[in-house]
Formats: sequence, C-alpha cells, structure tokens
Amino acid sequence: MKQIFSMLTVLSAVTLLSGRSLAQDAAKVDPKHYKVEFENDKVRVLRASYAPGEKSVMHGHPDAVAVLLNDMKGNFTFPDGTSEERTGKAGQVLWTPATKHMPANSGDQPYEVILVELKTKPSKTK
Repeated sequence: MKQIFSMLTVLSAVTLLSGRSLAQDAAKVDPKHYKVEFENDKVRVLRASYAPGEKSVMHGHPDAVAVLLNDMKGNFTFPDGTSEERTGKAGQVLWTPATKHMPANSGDQPYEVILVELKTKPSKTK
C-alpha cells in the first residue's frame, strides 16, 4: 500500500511540474529581463530588456503584439531544439502568435521590447 501511495505521489508531482513547465510565465521565471508594466482582465503588458549576449530561459507567451523600442537582433530557440535569427527596427510593431521559446540578444547593442499579451480572444466587430 505504501508503494502505491508513493508512486501516486511521484506521478502527481511529475504531472503538476510538467504542466507548469509547458507554460512558464516569462515575468516569473525571468524577472531579470521581463517586467509587468500593466495588467487587467484583457491584456498584460510586459517590458523585455536584454543586454548584448544575454539570454532568457524557456518560457511561453499567449498571442501578443510586440513593439520594438530600438533595433533588435535576437536568436530564438524553440522547445524542439530548432532556432531562428530575427531582426527588427526601432518602432516596428509585430504580431506574435502564442509560442514557447528561449530568446537571446545576438546583437552588439541592448534591445527593449514592449509585449502586449492578449488574455482573451478578440471580440467580433460589427
């Protein structure tokens, strides 16, 4: 009986931890780079700042709009191990579908991004 209880406890812990790791919140797992600037029931606004060479940890975001505050050169690694180099110009506004990634500043300048995460699906306009 003790063995069954121990196995169930371990399985429950693994299930809880694996579910949590699938949707890690950037502001919680990487407060060095992510700061919550504003939040309500519709959106959460994050400020992400990276010095040259800095990288984050694997985390996720819901659908969002990104506003680049300065030029950006970054490398984004995904859970399957693939990566993608991305660049952008100051003032550029980008749609970013929900994703999990590990970003890194691969440029020689710091970059800063405002990320407006959507909490709900957009309402239909008439």
